[in-house]
Amino acid sequence: MNSTPQITPLSWLMVAILGLTWGGTFMVTEVALAGGMPPFWLAASRIGFAAVLMGLIWTIMGRPLFSGPTSGTDKLNLVIIGGLSSAVPFSLLAWGQQYVSSGFAGVSMAAVALIVLPLAHFTVPGEQMTPRKIAGFIIGFVGVVILIGAQAFESTGASFETAGRIACVLAAACYAIGSIMLRRLPNAHPIGLATILLLIGACMTIPVVWVVEGPPPMPSPEILGVLAFLGLIPTAGANFLRVLVVRSAGPVFMSLVNYQVPVWSVVLGGLILGEALPRSLLLALTLILIGVGLSQYGALRRLFGR
Repeated sequence: MNSTPQITPLSWLMVAILGLTWGGTFMVTEVALAGGMPPFWLAASRIGFAAVLMGLIWTIMGRPLFSGPTSGTDKLNLVIIGGLSSAVPFSLLAWGQQYVSSGFAGVSMAAVALIVLPLAHFTVPGEQMTPRKIAGFIIGFVGVVILIGAQAFESTGASFETAGRIACVLAAACYAIGSIMLRRLPNAHPIGLATILLLIGACMTIPVVWVVEGPPPMPSPEILGVLAFLGLIPTAGANFLRVLVVRSAGPVFMSLVNYQVPVWSVVLGGLILGEALPRSLLLALTLILIGVGLSQYGALRRLFGR
């Protein structure tokens, strides 16, 4: 797909839904971890549930994946994207977060936008860097750092902290490169594409997790319900939306989600769990909105008809 990215009102709505969905996932994940699910099996379960669900939907639809001829390179890229979209970053984050602060992990995910920008400039038509785009993404990133506060870069004292930080940054790079490669695939059915990527991720993740953590534990009915929810909403549903956004509006626009996730995580923690909202929330949100406005100035003008 080499056409210029098309950003529509629906694109903005999908990005907002993704930010809210992934921002709220942290609370649900904590429930599963507290219920005894090991972190790697938690990640593998999410991908596995999502792959089965999407596979059933795609099978019932009976639609082909690609609408035109494909090459061996396209099929190889599918495998690589499947790994970069879920299996590899999920594993890196699960391992790295054992040794780094949650704040650093949050900043790492926000850095996806900054990684995507130069990559897209050289590889995706219509996604060239401009001074306004660069300024917007940097201001938005600063807003995320302010939101998370001092814990963003504080040391945990863990012996593998440096390696853990590298793992988190590599996970962010995986998401960025995966989005770029996803945009460059030939025309494909969005549900089929999301399904294939999840199936590839499951095939990569489950055997590795079995070796690392042993056979899967038998969760309680409550935790099984939590795992099903994680597979259905923030994995299957969100990955379908992610494919739609990247394929239509482009990877740079999609990367705006990474600025929203920390905001929603903090806000939902305050509203639902009664956690204290940081004093920096208003300033951080203002900077993030300014950053989004600058980086997507043209799209916003079209959205409001000016």
